[in-house]
Amino acid sequence: MRVERPGRVTLVALLLSAGLRASSPSMWEMSTFSDFVKGKFDGVALGRDGRLTVAPKLETLFDSGQPAVWAVAPSTDGGLYVATGHRGQVFKVERDGKSSLIWTAPGPEVFAIAVDRAGILYAASSPDGKIFRIDNRKATEYFDPKAKYIWALTFGKDGALYAGTGAEGKVFRITGAGQGDEYYATGQANVTSLVADPEGRLLAGTEPNGVLYRITAKGKAFALYDSSLPEIRAVAINPDGSILAAGLGGALAKKVQAAQSATPTTTTDSAPAQYSITVTAANSDIKPPDVPKVPSIPAPAAAPAAETATAAATTEATGVEKSAIYRINADNTVDTLFSSKEENVYDILASANGGFLFSTDQAGRVYAMTGDRKLTLSAQTNQGEVVRLMQWNGTTLAAAANMGRLYRLGATGTSGTYESPVYDAASVARWGRLRWQGEGTVAVRTRSGNSARPDATWSDWSDGLKTSAGAQIASPNARYLQFKAEFTGAGAAVNNIVAAYLPQNNPPEIKSITAMIQAAAAQVSSQKGGGSSSSSTASFSVTVTDTADAATSTSTGTATQTLSRSQGQQLMISWQAEDRDGDRLVYQVDFRGDGETLWKKLRRDLHETNVVLDGDSLADGRYYFRVQASDRESNAAESAKDAELVSSPVLIDNTAPVVRITSSKRTGNTADIEFEGRDTVSVLRRAEWSLDAGPFQAIPPVDGVLDSEAEQFRLHLTEVPAGEHILVIRVADSGNNTGLAKVILQ
Repeated sequence: MRVERPGRVTLVALLLSAGLRASSPSMWEMSTFSDFVKGKFDGVALGRDGRLTVAPKLETLFDSGQPAVWAVAPSTDGGLYVATGHRGQVFKVERDGKSSLIWTAPGPEVFAIAVDRAGILYAASSPDGKIFRIDNRKATEYFDPKAKYIWALTFGKDGALYAGTGAEGKVFRITGAGQGDEYYATGQANVTSLVADPEGRLLAGTEPNGVLYRITAKGKAFALYDSSLPEIRAVAINPDGSILAAGLGGALAKKVQAAQSATPTTTTDSAPAQYSITVTAANSDIKPPDVPKVPSIPAPAAAPAAETATAAATTEATGVEKSAIYRINADNTVDTLFSSKEENVYDILASANGGFLFSTDQAGRVYAMTGDRKLTLSAQTNQGEVVRLMQWNGTTLAAAANMGRLYRLGATGTSGTYESPVYDAASVARWGRLRWQGEGTVAVRTRSGNSARPDATWSDWSDGLKTSAGAQIASPNARYLQFKAEFTGAGAAVNNIVAAYLPQNNPPEIKSITAMIQAAAAQVSSQKGGGSSSSSTASFSVTVTDTADAATSTSTGTATQTLSRSQGQQLMISWQAEDRDGDRLVYQVDFRGDGETLWKKLRRDLHETNVVLDGDSLADGRYYFRVQASDRESNAAESAKDAELVSSPVLIDNTAPVVRITSSKRTGNTADIEFEGRDTVSVLRRAEWSLDAGPFQAIPPVDGVLDSEAEQFRLHLTEVPAGEHILVIRVADSGNNTGLAKVILQ
């Protein structure tokens, strides 16, 4: 017997998170550091214990109106200089925050600036890097290193100006206008950071091999550390003489083409909201918050127009180390103080107490690490990356590259707001009560919607809930929910927030139905010692013995041994089903024949996903099987859901074709036989003949194509040897059932 399936019916399932019982209330609870750090902060602090409190504000000191800020340097009068891109402009910011444009470079980027002891500013433009001396807002060309890029400038203890360049990775020493020469060739492509230590030695970070050099004299250097990351992005010196170095996996110098291919655009006066948080963490691998990412402008890099035309986008691998901070001790041993697979470290700022600050990308964060390696997230700008840090008039400044702004960490505020990440209930939910633990004046608002990101289709923020013991969520039923906690007063705090909801019960889904033939369980058991088989072909076992000793005879002669065909076949109907809520499903299976109108019961109250029938329980014909699934055992009767799927037609054919010889004639050594094959259910698929138990050979029908239930055949044999011969005709149908006929040729 064979099952023929002309087609296949498949339902496409919507893939959603599962595991929630639809009949049971669920909870969205935020209580840990990792829960809260994914949200947005405005004047709110977060402790490692998951406690939200009021924190210092983050203030905008200066908005350059340019796409990026690359470098910042203090002036001798208490102000500071700010270098920007991609228009190559340098600004002066006074102590009171007033600013003015003092110079526009001939190149699109000013990656490095430095101020000498007399207060004169030096700025390097790129690409085709040149150094300019700017005195009283008047710029003159100072030195041309004949390099594509100038990444870093610093003054040494000897008063000379040093420049780190690319793409040949050289350091130049400049002592006057037009007076300078190569000081050290690193053998790397780029010198990306450059710092002079108190003893007058230079510390040079390089790319692409991530080597930190200590240059002690012209042409003489010692490799302090060879990082596993491709770029040493920043270097700082601790008061005890140890060296801090930031390794970067993104290799910013490799993003040079992207920086130059970006079309300069004028920024608008509207600025996104600024946020400030303080987070104390026990480990160093902090994951970025779920905040809308501002398109990132690559950090210090530039390229000639010819290179940018063919530049490919830079991609970074996930799940590998992106950045690290190393401490090189006086004895040249190295400690790794911070490592992250999520964030790139852009700058380091050493502090007097043995600790340091460092900045990263993602949400534009500023971290603080104490001498005992306690990590604190001090500020979050929600910009693409903070590329520069500096102390200025007793405060910390953070320069955001991709929005061209300077931020100042201000004094502790008296209010703040925390906005949670969006929660996905997996389906439309009925919201319950919201409660929290904490003290002081706190109000919690909610909003909901059915799009993954809040947009105009979401509800407005609700009125503030002010009862921590619990209050009904007023937002409409929806799939997504978000809350915003508003803190008033220095003592306001929240420890955790819990929102209850009842998910909508989703209907089950039946994805497919399959029919197949397998050997009977008892038959397989006798062969394999038990168990069932999924073999799609029937099994037969026939033993015939022929020995020299004749079998016991009776008065009527020797008995004939009958060789019978096994009837141990089974029809298995199986299906695939799922429930996105994780509910237990119960099944019902029905069937009907082709041309019938009513479904007949086959099985009820099944939890398995298959039904096995005796191979002869259904007569020949075409049948349909219907599977119905219900989640009634996991839900109340009024909310239970059902689904059903009907199979494509299944052809069952257990009856062999009939072969009838209509004519047989032998003439000499030739023979002509005519016969017909006929089946009542399926199309004939094969006709063959065999002479004297020899191999079977195919024969075509008279009309040339086997395509119907009845066919006519003519067989002409030549060179038939003299004597008696047996010719066997075999015809098979679509169910692989075979009919036989015998002709004796004399």
